[in-house]
Amino acid sequence: MKAFVIEHYGKDGLHAADVPRPQPGPRDVLVKVSAASINPLDKLVRDGEFKQLLKYKPPFILGHDVAGTVTSVGSAVRGFNVGDEVYARPRDLRIGTFAEYIAMDEDDVALKPATLTMAEAAALPLVALAAWQILVERAGIEPGSKVLVHGGAGGLGSTVIQLAKHLGAHVATTARGSAEDLVRSLGADVVIDYTQQDFSTVLSGYDLVIDGIGGDNLMKSLTVLAPGGLALGVAGPPDAAFARQLGAPRAFEAVLSFLSRKVRRAARKAGVRYSFFFMRASGEQLAHLAGLYNTGALHPVIDSVFAFDETPQAMAYVEDGKTKAGKAVLSFD
Repeated sequence: MKAFVIEHYGKDGLHAADVPRPQPGPRDVLVKVSAASINPLDKLVRDGEFKQLLKYKPPFILGHDVAGTVTSVGSAVRGFNVGDEVYARPRDLRIGTFAEYIAMDEDDVALKPATLTMAEAAALPLVALAAWQILVERAGIEPGSKVLVHGGAGGLGSTVIQLAKHLGAHVATTARGSAEDLVRSLGADVVIDYTQQDFSTVLSGYDLVIDGIGGDNLMKSLTVLAPGGLALGVAGPPDAAFARQLGAPRAFEAVLSFLSRKVRRAARKAGVRYSFFFMRASGEQLAHLAGLYNTGALHPVIDSVFAFDETPQAMAYVEDGKTKAGKAVLSFD
């Protein structure tokens, strides 16, 4: 089958290749891929940013989001049948959605939202799971909570806005002025044009801030939190809990604790909390989220669709910041 493979770490490491079709294990479903999508995580993995913790050994197939059709199932699979249309974010160390077929553990897979196309469904798994795990599991957002998400027009930001509003929160976001109409249509109550205004001078009393930028933006985000509020860093710095989440040796906990010491110290001084966030695969959560998309409570936001053969161009498009709103999708049809 054709796939896009990381032959070596680095920007020039992604190449098209002919590789064997995967053979599903007893708990696996084999899926013929109809669509995939690009995430910032693809660049990080390609460049080897997490290679000490996520030990992918080149050559390996890249890609974290998928929608497609089940073509065979392992002997122990009970939840899926041949012909099912599914979507998934395969678990770490079993990624590989930039390919014609992928075998995945059935626990990572869910029936795709029936109201969405394959391309729309492929845009969702990673960002939808991240939004759910941040808002519901980590922050316990409820009616009346105040949430700030940076980059509200992006794939994660546009999903967080919708889910936070569904949960009853008051939502603020930062975005370019050209994206204001979009993010307001998704549910944002307050929109800060970051090219014209400093969010930290006008916002205060927030229960949760989700930061995908890092650096000074993260440090300023601490100042808009209410006492005891939580800042979640999606872009880093990683902390010791991230090493534990990945099952890394204890030595890595000390290393990551050191890397995040500045922001954690600033958070403690301000009477707030900081934590790094890295999502995990969950077919059960995707099944619940599919219901929200089917009822229209949530909607996919897609910037552009590329042909599968244009995967390197799609990666460059996202990496160069050319997306105006939502996700870039790869279509195999």
